[in-house]
Amino acid sequence: MAKKVEKKPAISYWSKDELVCPVCSTSFRREIMLSGNGRMIAGGLNDDLHRTFEPSSKFGVIYPLIYEIGACPKCFSAFLWNDFKDLKKKDVIDTLYSKREERKSKVEVIFPHFNLTRERTLYDGAAMYYLALLTYTDVNKELIPTMKSAFIALRLAWLCHDLEETCPGYNFEYISQIFYRKAMFFYNQAILYEADATERSSALNNFGPDMDKNYGWDGVIYIRGLLEFKYGQTENVQQRMKMLTEAKTSIARIFGLGKSSKDKPGPLLEKARDLYEKMTKELNENDIL
Repeated sequence: MAKKVEKKPAISYWSKDELVCPVCSTSFRREIMLSGNGRMIAGGLNDDLHRTFEPSSKFGVIYPLIYEIGACPKCFSAFLWNDFKDLKKKDVIDTLYSKREERKSKVEVIFPHFNLTRERTLYDGAAMYYLALLTYTDVNKELIPTMKSAFIALRLAWLCHDLEETCPGYNFEYISQIFYRKAMFFYNQAILYEADATERSSALNNFGPDMDKNYGWDGVIYIRGLLEFKYGQTENVQQRMKMLTEAKTSIARIFGLGKSSKDKPGPLLEKARDLYEKMTKELNENDIL
């Protein structure tokens, strides 16, 4: 008698309705993660506001973030799902279509075997995030690409770290550090663009950076300071001290550090206090304060 093969528990399903790519008009279905039944067991919250999830005995390790991006399997344009319907400018569409092979080639340098048609893996999901980062480089400012690029790059850094843990030896941790620095650049640019009204990042409904909670603009200020502290350049000490002083001032202003902060309770305030103290220590060590 043949041994019965146990069916693998479902993690996701394919939507019945097809989505049409605004760039090349290809139709494809969205893969949606199932929830409930112990699939997502929330773990701790990292200092960069990334929620980790514990593996379950039934489903193993789950990576909810990888289902937040859609990627066209024909032209390799990738977006946060809601942006597929908002891309309408012909010149932008033409540009994205003309760069389809360029995006594919760049992603293949890091993820040479990615596949956009199968049930996505951590590897495929990371590749989709990189496609999205390249796609948002060429979209119009109405889609608020700089802020989206910021948290997409940050999430990509997280996913590459996860890849290093699951399949070490392929330099994914090094690649993760690169994307952390890309995220730092985009967070800085988004804040500058918001200040001079070049791009209204504050119009976004959700700033993440992860998908479990929206930390708002306060979270943006915090993440920008954290990335500067952890991944900013260290060769030019005076420039580093200048950047840390500015970041520390912004954090203190937003979170009311040194004053009563009862109106901003929770983990974000605690993490902001910890970052503020670390910045103060480094500035003191360099006789800046």
